Amino acid sequence: MQSVVQSAATSAIIFDLFKLVLFVGCGFLAFVTYARVSRSAWVLELATRRMTLLILLTLSVVGIKIFEDVIAKESGPVDQAILWFIRQTLPPALSGFFTAVTWAGAAIFLVPSTMFLFGFLMFKRHHREAALLAVSMLSGWALTYTIKSVVSRARPELWSTTWYWGSSFPSGHTLSTAAFSTALTLIAARIWPASRRVMLPLAVLWTGLMGLSRMVLGVHWPTDVLAAVCVGVFIPLAISLVVFKQEPQSTDRRNI
Repeated sequence: MQSVVQSAATSAIIFDLFKLVLFVGCGFLAFVTYARVSRSAWVLELATRRMTLLILLTLSVVGIKIFEDVIAKESGPVDQAILWFIRQTLPPALSGFFTAVTWAGAAIFLVPSTMFLFGFLMFKRHHREAALLAVSMLSGWALTYTIKSVVSRARPELWSTTWYWGSSFPSGHTLSTAAFSTALTLIAARIWPASRRVMLPLAVLWTGLMGLSRMVLGVHWPTDVLAAVCVGVFIPLAISLVVFKQEPQSTDRRNI
């Protein structure tokens, strides 16, 4: 009986992945075709940034799927299984480390950091980069509050945890960290293009550790974290398409 259930679950996952690839592929082809037909300058420019377009489409499809599962309450068993696996796999000695990691995604850290970097970028006359950072973070915080209020999902209660404000979906710490680190990566890549090789892995590591810390501490479901990553990365990428529209990258390192 258990093997039958596992086989059914595996088939469902494979089918979902197939739908994901199909939706993203069809969406990408449809947009490229529309760009060639419409000949709109902005649409054509976006069509040339194919990797960004693919990432945005993938984040959108995955995010929508997670939202549907959470609202329909279909993700519960998988969420619980993953949380218990993390709880039983990671040694308790790492709790202190992940408590420190989660602090780096709190408002007490990200708000002053955003304000400082915004002021620094404005002072260095990187106005578009400053706008990207500010709008990304403000949008992320606003969306977090709105979605939490609308969905109102209960936090996990599988074991004793620290109390946190707000409902569970999505993870505010993870969403803010994803938006902040993605915005910084985009900004650094424009001001100092060579930094992309360093900033991108650091952004992925920081966001990944933040999401993992929220699950290790037992205050968020895995789908809370995954949805937060999708939204947090999507926001600055989408904003950058507007803010950096037809704007050449700076290669002058004297302004850094």
